[in-house]
Amino acid sequence: MSQIKERFTTFLQYESLEDLLKVIVYSAQSALGLTPMLYYINYSNQEILFILTGAGGGIIINYIVQTEKPSKKFIELKRLSGEFSFVDNIGTDTQSLYVPIIKIRNSTLKFPI
Repeated sequence: MSQIKERFTTFLQYESLEDLLKVIVYSAQSALGLTPMLYYINYSNQEILFILTGAGGGIIINYIVQTEKPSKKFIELKRLSGEFSFVDNIGTDTQSLYVPIIKIRNSTLKFPI
């Protein structure tokens, strides 16, 4: 895997988790229908949830700083309303995306916080 160079990386910090999840809903409705992975890391004693997307040959890191670490393994994200809840398992609601929260132990990313 190639190393991400900081000059080609754009960081986008969001005001709320709801706004960050809107990026996932939008991406999942794209022509490719891909759902970005949602990553979690404790970085500088702060709880960060982030997704990686690409544009113009660069990497975009969309993130939110939370007050506490995620307590569940997935987020159930309703496609039509954007409502979400933390859940332990993938459910059966066909109108929802079940986004796994991937815990990162260590990373070379340097968040601008």
